[in-house]
Amino acid sequence: MYIVIVGAGDIGTPLIEIATAGGNEVVVIERDEAKAEQASRAFDCLVINDDATSKEVLADAGADRADALVSTTDQDATNIMVCLLAQELEVPEVVSVVHNPEHMGLFRQIGVNTMQNPQRLIAEYLYRAVKRPSIVDFMRIGEQAEVFEITVEAGAPIDGKTLQEANEADLLGPDVLIVAVERESSDEPITPRGETRIEADDLLTVYSATGATPDVTDIFGHTEDHS
Repeated sequence: MYIVIVGAGDIGTPLIEIATAGGNEVVVIERDEAKAEQASRAFDCLVINDDATSKEVLADAGADRADALVSTTDQDATNIMVCLLAQELEVPEVVSVVHNPEHMGLFRQIGVNTMQNPQRLIAEYLYRAVKRPSIVDFMRIGEQAEVFEITVEAGAPIDGKTLQEANEADLLGPDVLIVAVERESSDEPITPRGETRIEADDLLTVYSATGATPDVTDIFGHTEDHS
């Protein structure tokens, strides 16, 4: 895959690392000379020290034959300009970071896939780690729904019950679904069925339409989330 990455800052640098490690052909455009030099030394890719808001620079980076372009600068105006030029060059997949939520609609109007304010996402993740210590990992879906990972504590209401028994006891309800079960004794994740029995120390992937609220995490034995 041929990927053009604009920006080698706090967001762009990890992306460059992942993309190059994945065996992709990567070209980086970074206007700051020091950052461009650092990226050139650190990664096996072409780094162009120039302004990506120039169509000529994007063409020099091979954007007209790229499979994707990702703009990661810390300025929404720059990202919008880069994305518009990438569309003129008919890049199939154009993705951008959006720092100001008020600009999200504009990016969507021009048909750009977006990631909203990474700093806020990190802050929310850290807050969740403090507020809901039982949650191993989570992803928000819409306004309330979440998919999260949680470990079953010994003696939890669901410990030792099959999913069918848990449903009959009204533990899960219609808004909670166990998607996968990871168990030390099993090399592969278990696809849960009605007869699947939940055991202490199982790592569950759970979907909850109302989010990982204390009422939900209680089912798995994590009363500390009430604090």
